[in-house]
Amino acid sequence: MTKFVGLIGNKLKHSISPQFQQAAFDYLGLDIRYEVWETAKDELPNVVEGLRDASRLGANVTIPHKEAVLPLLDKVDQLARRIGAVNTIVKKDGKLVGYNTDASGFIRALEEDGGFVPRGKRGVLIGAGGAARAVGFALVDAGARSLIILNRSIERGRELAWDLKWNLKASDTEVIALSWKDGRTLTALSECDLLVNCTSVGMKDSASEGRSPLVIGLIPKRALVYDVVYNPLETPLIAAAKKAGARTLCGLPMLVYQGAVSFELWTGKAAPIDIMMRVAKRALSK
Repeated sequence: MTKFVGLIGNKLKHSISPQFQQAAFDYLGLDIRYEVWETAKDELPNVVEGLRDASRLGANVTIPHKEAVLPLLDKVDQLARRIGAVNTIVKKDGKLVGYNTDASGFIRALEEDGGFVPRGKRGVLIGAGGAARAVGFALVDAGARSLIILNRSIERGRELAWDLKWNLKASDTEVIALSWKDGRTLTALSECDLLVNCTSVGMKDSASEGRSPLVIGLIPKRALVYDVVYNPLETPLIAAAKKAGARTLCGLPMLVYQGAVSFELWTGKAAPIDIMMRVAKRALSK
Protein backbone atom coordinates (compact mmCIF):
# COMPACT_ATOMS: atom_id res chain seq x y z
CA MET A 1 0.00 0.00 0.00
CA THR A 2 1.39 3.37 -1.04
CA LYS A 3 1.96 5.73 1.88
CA PHE A 4 1.75 9.51 1.74
CA VAL A 5 3.50 12.46 3.34
CA GLY A 6 2.55 16.05 2.59
CA LEU A 7 3.56 19.65 3.01
CA ILE A 8 0.97 21.67 4.93
CA GLY A 9 1.11 25.41 4.37
CA ASN A 10 -0.29 28.31 2.40
CA LYS A 11 1.10 29.64 -0.89
CA LEU A 12 3.45 26.74 -1.49
CA LYS A 13 4.34 27.35 -5.13
CA HIS A 14 7.93 28.21 -4.17
CA SER A 15 8.58 24.98 -2.24
CA ILE A 16 11.10 22.42 -3.47
CA SER A 17 10.55 20.00 -0.58
CA PRO A 18 8.44 17.68 -2.78
CA GLN A 19 11.29 17.28 -5.27
CA PHE A 20 14.09 16.38 -2.89
CA GLN A 21 11.98 14.36 -0.47
CA GLN A 22 10.50 12.30 -3.31
CA ALA A 23 13.99 11.74 -4.69
CA ALA A 24 15.06 10.37 -1.30
CA PHE A 25 12.06 8.02 -1.06
CA ASP A 26 12.69 6.78 -4.61
CA TYR A 27 16.43 6.31 -4.05
CA LEU A 28 15.72 3.95 -1.15
CA GLY A 29 12.94 2.19 -3.03
CA LEU A 30 10.22 3.26 -0.59
CA ASP A 31 6.60 3.25 -1.77
CA ILE A 32 5.94 6.72 -0.38
CA ARG A 33 4.62 9.79 -2.18
CA TYR A 34 5.30 13.36 -1.04
CA GLU A 35 2.45 15.73 -1.88
CA VAL A 36 1.66 19.43 -1.51
CA TRP A 37 -1.37 20.15 0.65
CA GLU A 38 -2.23 23.81 0.19
CA THR A 39 -4.07 24.69 3.40
CA ALA A 40 -5.93 27.85 4.40
CA LYS A 41 -6.19 28.77 8.09
CA ASP A 42 -9.74 27.47 8.49
CA GLU A 43 -8.83 24.21 6.75
CA LEU A 44 -5.93 23.35 9.06
CA PRO A 45 -7.88 21.26 11.65
CA ASN A 46 -9.40 19.01 8.96
CA VAL A 47 -6.11 18.57 7.11
CA VAL A 48 -4.28 17.59 10.31
CA GLU A 49 -7.08 15.23 11.31
CA GLY A 50 -6.76 13.62 7.89
CA LEU A 51 -3.26 12.45 8.83
CA ARG A 52 -4.89 9.72 10.93
CA ASP A 53 -5.83 7.90 7.72
CA ALA A 54 -4.03 4.57 7.33
CA SER A 55 -2.28 5.78 4.18
CA ARG A 56 -0.64 8.79 5.86
CA LEU A 57 2.77 8.75 7.59
CA GLY A 58 2.84 12.41 8.59
CA ALA A 59 3.62 15.83 7.19
CA ASN A 60 5.86 18.84 7.07
CA VAL A 61 4.35 22.11 8.28
CA THR A 62 5.41 25.50 6.97
CA ILE A 63 4.27 29.14 6.84
CA PRO A 64 1.88 30.16 8.34
CA HIS A 65 0.87 27.10 10.40
CA LYS A 66 3.95 26.13 12.46
CA GLU A 67 2.54 27.59 15.68
CA ALA A 68 -1.17 27.07 15.04
CA VAL A 69 -0.75 23.32 14.55
CA LEU A 70 0.41 22.57 18.13
CA PRO A 71 -3.01 22.26 19.82
CA LEU A 72 -4.22 19.96 17.03
CA LEU A 73 -1.68 17.25 17.87
CA ASP A 74 -1.82 14.42 20.40
CA LYS A 75 1.74 14.95 21.59
CA VAL A 76 4.52 17.46 21.01
CA ASP A 77 8.22 16.66 21.38
CA GLN A 78 9.95 18.49 24.25
CA LEU A 79 12.10 20.66 21.95
CA ALA A 80 9.14 21.61 19.76
CA ARG A 81 7.15 22.44 22.89
CA ARG A 82 9.94 24.73 24.15
CA ILE A 83 10.21 26.41 20.77
CA GLY A 84 6.45 26.72 20.37
CA ALA A 85 6.53 25.68 16.72
CA VAL A 86 6.19 22.37 14.86
CA ASN A 87 7.45 21.74 11.33
CA THR A 88 7.19 17.93 11.26
CA ILE A 89 4.30 15.64 12.20
CA VAL A 90 4.79 11.89 12.58
CA LYS A 91 2.02 9.35 13.11
CA LYS A 92 3.06 6.88 15.79
CA ASP A 93 0.67 4.16 16.93
CA GLY A 94 -2.23 6.20 15.63
CA LYS A 95 -1.13 9.32 17.52
CA LEU A 96 0.01 12.53 15.85
CA VAL A 97 3.35 13.69 17.30
CA GLY A 98 4.90 17.08 16.54
CA TYR A 99 8.61 17.79 16.17
CA ASN A 100 10.79 20.73 15.27
CA THR A 101 13.65 19.87 12.92
CA ASP A 102 14.31 23.50 11.92
CA ALA A 103 16.51 24.11 14.97
CA SER A 104 18.91 21.26 14.27
CA GLY A 105 18.90 22.01 10.54
CA PHE A 106 19.76 25.64 11.21
CA ILE A 107 22.67 24.87 13.54
CA ARG A 108 24.11 22.16 11.29
CA ALA A 109 24.09 24.51 8.28
CA LEU A 110 25.51 27.37 10.36
CA GLU A 111 28.43 25.32 11.65
CA GLU A 112 29.16 23.00 8.72
CA ASP A 113 28.36 25.25 5.75
CA GLY A 114 28.84 28.65 7.34
CA GLY A 115 31.88 27.74 9.44
CA PHE A 116 30.36 29.69 12.33
CA VAL A 117 30.26 28.56 15.98
CA PRO A 118 27.64 30.57 17.93
CA ARG A 119 29.13 30.25 21.41
CA GLY A 120 30.10 33.66 22.75
CA LYS A 121 28.90 35.50 19.62
CA ARG A 122 26.42 38.35 19.15
CA GLY A 123 23.41 37.59 16.96
CA VAL A 124 20.65 39.69 15.42
CA LEU A 125 17.44 37.96 14.38
CA ILE A 126 14.97 39.49 11.93
CA GLY A 127 11.48 38.10 12.51
CA ALA A 128 9.56 36.47 15.35
CA GLY A 129 7.48 33.76 13.67
CA GLY A 130 7.83 29.99 13.65
CA ALA A 131 11.22 29.93 11.89
CA ALA A 132 12.55 32.68 14.16
CA ARG A 133 11.50 30.75 17.24
CA ALA A 134 13.47 27.69 16.12
CA VAL A 135 16.52 29.78 15.24
CA GLY A 136 16.35 31.75 18.49
CA PHE A 137 16.20 28.65 20.68
CA ALA A 138 18.98 27.02 18.65
CA LEU A 139 21.27 30.02 19.16
CA VAL A 140 20.71 30.41 22.89
CA ASP A 141 21.07 26.65 23.42
CA ALA A 142 24.37 26.88 21.52
CA GLY A 143 25.62 29.54 23.95
CA ALA A 144 25.31 32.76 21.97
CA ARG A 145 26.47 35.77 24.00
CA SER A 146 23.49 37.91 23.00
CA LEU A 147 20.48 37.85 20.70
CA ILE A 148 18.66 40.93 19.47
CA ILE A 149 15.23 40.33 17.94
CA LEU A 150 13.99 42.81 15.33
CA ASN A 151 10.40 42.42 14.23
CA ARG A 152 7.77 44.56 12.55
CA SER A 153 5.50 43.93 15.54
CA ILE A 154 7.49 44.81 18.67
CA GLU A 155 4.89 43.02 20.79
CA ARG A 156 5.51 39.74 19.02
CA GLY A 157 9.25 40.29 19.24
CA ARG A 158 8.97 40.81 22.98
CA GLU A 159 6.87 37.66 23.31
CA LEU A 160 9.63 35.63 21.66
CA ALA A 161 12.29 37.31 23.82
CA TRP A 162 10.28 36.49 26.94
CA ASP A 163 9.89 32.84 25.91
CA LEU A 164 13.60 32.56 25.22
CA LYS A 165 14.54 34.06 28.58
CA TRP A 166 12.30 31.64 30.46
CA ASN A 167 13.57 28.61 28.59
CA LEU A 168 17.28 29.33 28.49
CA LYS A 169 19.76 26.52 28.90
CA ALA A 170 22.53 29.08 28.53
CA SER A 171 21.39 31.37 31.33
CA ASP A 172 23.96 34.06 30.55
CA THR A 173 22.64 34.80 27.04
CA GLU A 174 21.25 38.33 26.78
CA VAL A 175 17.99 38.44 24.81
CA ILE A 176 16.33 41.73 23.84
CA ALA A 177 13.56 42.67 21.40
CA LEU A 178 13.97 46.06 19.72
CA SER A 179 11.87 48.05 17.28
CA TRP A 180 13.38 49.23 14.03
CA LYS A 181 13.05 52.81 15.30
CA ASP A 182 14.97 52.15 18.52
CA GLY A 183 18.30 53.94 18.62
CA ARG A 184 19.99 50.78 19.87
CA THR A 185 19.12 48.91 16.68
CA LEU A 186 21.86 50.55 14.61
CA THR A 187 24.42 49.68 17.27
CA ALA A 188 23.19 46.08 17.47
CA LEU A 189 23.49 45.69 13.70
CA SER A 190 26.96 47.23 13.54
CA GLU A 191 28.32 45.10 16.40
CA CYS A 192 26.76 41.71 15.60
CA ASP A 193 28.70 38.65 14.46
CA LEU A 194 25.67 36.94 12.92
CA LEU A 195 22.61 38.37 11.17
CA VAL A 196 19.77 35.95 10.41
CA ASN A 197 16.69 36.73 8.34
CA CYS A 198 13.83 34.50 9.52
CA THR A 199 11.07 36.30 7.61
CA SER A 200 9.71 35.41 4.17
CA VAL A 201 10.81 38.76 2.73
CA GLY A 202 12.45 38.16 -0.63
CA MET A 203 10.90 34.72 -1.17
CA LYS A 204 10.00 33.76 -4.72
CA ASP A 205 6.28 34.03 -5.56
CA SER A 206 5.58 35.94 -2.33
CA ALA A 207 4.19 39.45 -1.96
CA SER A 208 7.69 40.57 -0.97
CA GLU A 209 9.56 38.92 -3.86
CA GLY A 210 12.52 41.03 -4.94
CA ARG A 211 12.76 42.88 -1.64
CA SER A 212 15.32 42.74 1.16
CA PRO A 213 14.47 43.04 4.86
CA LEU A 214 17.56 45.22 5.28
CA VAL A 215 18.99 48.00 3.10
CA ILE A 216 22.62 47.62 2.09
CA GLY A 217 23.78 50.48 4.30
CA LEU A 218 22.67 48.63 7.43
CA ILE A 219 24.32 45.31 6.61
CA PRO A 220 27.31 44.68 8.92
CA LYS A 221 30.41 43.90 6.87
CA ARG A 222 32.02 41.95 9.72
CA ALA A 223 29.08 39.59 10.22
CA LEU A 224 27.91 36.37 8.62
CA VAL A 225 24.58 37.13 6.92
CA TYR A 226 22.33 34.07 6.92
CA ASP A 227 19.01 34.13 5.04
CA VAL A 228 16.77 31.16 5.83
CA VAL A 229 14.84 31.90 2.63
CA TYR A 230 16.14 29.42 0.06
CA ASN A 231 14.17 30.30 -3.07
CA PRO A 232 15.71 32.11 -4.87
CA LEU A 233 19.13 30.71 -4.01
CA GLU A 234 20.52 34.25 -3.97
CA THR A 235 17.92 36.37 -2.24
CA PRO A 236 17.97 40.19 -2.37
CA LEU A 237 19.45 40.18 1.15
CA ILE A 238 22.23 37.78 0.18
CA ALA A 239 22.99 39.83 -2.94
CA ALA A 240 23.12 43.04 -0.90
CA ALA A 241 25.31 41.43 1.76
CA LYS A 242 27.79 40.30 -0.89
CA LYS A 243 27.97 43.85 -2.25
CA ALA A 244 28.55 45.11 1.29
CA GLY A 245 31.48 42.72 1.65
CA ALA A 246 29.89 40.44 4.25
CA ARG A 247 30.11 36.66 4.33
CA THR A 248 26.84 34.96 3.41
CA LEU A 249 24.96 31.70 3.87
CA CYS A 250 21.79 30.85 1.94
CA GLY A 251 18.86 28.87 3.32
CA LEU A 252 19.27 25.76 1.16
CA PRO A 253 21.50 23.72 3.51
CA MET A 254 19.14 24.36 6.43
CA LEU A 255 16.17 23.26 4.30
CA VAL A 256 17.83 20.00 3.28
CA TYR A 257 19.21 19.20 6.75
CA GLN A 258 15.88 19.77 8.48
CA GLY A 259 14.19 17.77 5.73
CA ALA A 260 16.62 14.90 6.27
CA VAL A 261 15.69 14.71 9.96
CA SER A 262 12.00 14.69 9.00
CA PHE A 263 12.68 11.90 6.52
CA GLU A 264 14.33 9.80 9.22
CA LEU A 265 11.44 10.38 11.63
CA TRP A 266 8.91 9.17 9.04
CA THR A 267 10.88 6.19 7.74
CA GLY A 268 13.32 5.14 10.45
CA LYS A 269 16.02 5.06 7.77
CA ALA A 270 19.13 7.20 7.25
CA ALA A 271 18.40 10.02 4.81
CA PRO A 272 20.45 10.11 1.59
CA ILE A 273 21.52 13.72 2.13
CA ASP A 274 23.79 13.89 -0.93
CA ILE A 275 20.87 12.90 -3.17
CA MET A 276 18.55 15.38 -1.44
CA MET A 277 21.03 18.25 -1.76
CA ARG A 278 21.76 17.52 -5.42
CA VAL A 279 18.08 17.41 -6.37
CA ALA A 280 17.31 20.54 -4.33
CA LYS A 281 20.04 22.52 -6.11
CA ARG A 282 18.80 21.27 -9.46
CA ALA A 283 15.23 22.31 -8.62
CA LEU A 284 16.35 25.84 -7.77
CA SER A 285 18.38 26.18 -10.97
CA LYS A 286 15.31 25.77 -13.18
